[in-house]
This record gives sequence, C-alpha cells and structure tokens, in this order.
Amino acid sequence: MSDAEKSYDYVIVGAGVAAASAVKGIRSEDGSGSIAVLGSEPDEPVYRPVLSKDLWLKDDETLEGSSLAGDLKDDDAVDLLLDTTVTGIDTDAHVVRLADGSTVGYGKLLLATGAEPRVLGVDPGPRVVYYRTAADYRRLRAVAAKGSHVAVVGGGYIGSEIASALVQNGVDVTLVLDLEDVQEQMFPRALAAHLTKSFDDHGVTIVHGSVAGGEEDDGGVRIRLDDDSHIVADAAVIGVGVLPRTGLAEAAGLEVDNGIVVDVHLRTSNEDVYAAGDVAAYPDALLGRRRVEHVDHAEKSGELAGRAMAGASDTYDYTPFFWSDIFDHGYEAVGETSSRLDMVEDWKDGAIGTGVVYYLRSGQVRGVLLWNVWDSVDQARELMAETAKDPVADPGTLRGRIPFE
Repeated sequence: MSDAEKSYDYVIVGAGVAAASAVKGIRSEDGSGSIAVLGSEPDEPVYRPVLSKDLWLKDDETLEGSSLAGDLKDDDAVDLLLDTTVTGIDTDAHVVRLADGSTVGYGKLLLATGAEPRVLGVDPGPRVVYYRTAADYRRLRAVAAKGSHVAVVGGGYIGSEIASALVQNGVDVTLVLDLEDVQEQMFPRALAAHLTKSFDDHGVTIVHGSVAGGEEDDGGVRIRLDDDSHIVADAAVIGVGVLPRTGLAEAAGLEVDNGIVVDVHLRTSNEDVYAAGDVAAYPDALLGRRRVEHVDHAEKSGELAGRAMAGASDTYDYTPFFWSDIFDHGYEAVGETSSRLDMVEDWKDGAIGTGVVYYLRSGQVRGVLLWNVWDSVDQARELMAETAKDPVADPGTLRGRIPFE
C-alpha cells in the first residue's frame, strides 16, 4: 500500500466524540481490522458536553468518568496515539505525515478534525481560556474558585452555558455581550430578553460591547472593550464561535466549502477518505447541505462514517438535535434555529416559560426550539419533513402542532 513506517486498515485523524464513535461503527462491521486514532490533544476522547455542564453542576462527575477511550484501549487492534499532530495527507500514497517526520499508512481514512475557537485580540494563556477542551476545563477550574471573578465573552451557546455554570459555583461573573441579549442570534427577542433577565437575577453583571484587546496582567486579566473601557478579572473565558479545521483537507486537494464536503455516505471527494463531526459539510436529508457543531451529530455521523469505511452501504439521513440547560431553563432544538428566519412562538398560557418556537422559510419549518418541552424532537423532525413537501400557507396554524406535555 505504501512505504509508511506502519500501516493500518483504518486511520482516524482526530480523537474526539466523532472519532470514538467511528471506532464503534467500524467494529460493528469489521471485528478485527487495525485502527489508529491520532489525536493532537494530550487527553483521551471525552464526552465534550460535560465540560460546560455536568462537571460544574454535578458533584460526582469527573473528567475520568467522562472518557470515551475505554473501548479503544480495551481493543488490541486499536492504537490510540495522543499528542500526535498530523501535518499532511498524501492520498495517492495512502499515508498521513506526522509532525515528528514519520508517516502512517491507511486503507481508509477518516478526518474527524473538529473545529477550533475563533480567537479575538487576546492571546490564550493560563487565565485566558478559549473554552473547548479538557485542558481548557482544567485551566479554568484552577482559577475559577468560589469568590473569584471571571469575565465571560460571548452570549451564544458556550458563553451562556459556562456563565450559568460558573455563577452557580459561587463565581462572580461579568458577561460581555456584543448584542443586546443572551442568545439573541437564536431566540426570539422576548425569549432572549427573558433569558438575559435570568442572568441578571442570578447576579451576573452584563456589559455590552466588543472586545478590542486584552492581556494577562498581574495574576489576572484585563479585557479592553471597543469603547476603551476595561474589565479586570481573575480569568476570562472567550466563546465567540468556532471554525472548522479544514487545513489538512484543503492541502490534500479535497473539496472544501465551509467544511469538508462529503456525500450521503460521508465520503469526501477522494473515495478512500471520509469526514465526520464538526468539520463535515454533509447533505442533510431535510435541510440540504450544512455543517453542524453539536455532539449528537458527532456521535451519529462518526458511527455512520465508521460503518461506511468498513463496507456498509448506509446513508447519513439523520438531522441532528442539540440541547442546553441554563439555570432552571432547559431546551432541545433541531434544525436551523436562527432568529433571522421567520418565527412562530407558541407559549403555554401565553407567557414565556414552556413553549415551542417554529423557524420557517417560505412556509417550510426549518427548525424547532422546544423550551422546557421534552421528548418531542421526533415530532419536530416529522413536521420539518411534512412542510418541506407541503409548505404552510398560514404559519399561525403551526401553534399546537407540538403539544407542551
């Protein structure tokens, strides 16, 4: 196959949720093929949602208990190689090149390289955390003691979760928003304002502005906003979105368009290379080509890619969902949930507290938010499929389609 130092039937670049799920998928079709999992981080694969949820809110939750590496380490035909950086792919030779100059050969290759945080004008460091990994969790834990002050930059998915978790751990939190309200880019304005008030009610200090710069300073951090005001804190968590790690794929000549472009089998433009998880731009059966950054997609696409690499003919016809818990609020959501879409709100008793938000374009339900409503994701998907074929003429008729209880 190649002149690589060592070759495997399957090589997976990345060691996160998608990679661990891919091993499971491979093993469902091929019980003995050799597998290498190459992770650039020093930590074992971890169930990533716990980093901003359970590890802060459940006393019995641990990083070790959230590891996904058990099956990998118990399988003699799987080599889990951590702190290992892949620098290039030669698709003709079927090898990947490592930072130490060595090469690893593959029969089938999966790119599960994930995404990396967007970086502002503040360098990451022990007290400036672009929150993403188990190492980031440990860094933040080391400085976010009860009574400390942490500035959280960003009111989106990760910023709202970690600000909520920190204040519930007795940390003084300043939340920096570049919009008026928390999750305004996703929620209807009234709901976003309601959620912002919840942060205020829990003692979070809300500051509006954009980060212009900052640095670690005398055992703390100093964040400078665009109006030249400053926030001085013990640490800062910055969560302003992520970018797909497509560099390896681009350099290898694979098709890339806001992610690594894959077909319904999660195969890239090269027949022996697949992609899954955050980095994959896949054809969603309900919504068309899209890229999704949530763990449900990483699990499901990773497993399907593994099965496909091992010869299965299954197609990825799944529309993933995601969820969050913020203070006493909880929600599940599926599809496109952007406040730029048309929205129909359906609140129990007419008051924000329990309800459903439908997101539409041209009469088609593109996404559904289930606010304190549970076990209804499948109904939401069915409605999305129904309206894709038969768009609704009167969006108001959607109220009541998904019951509150």
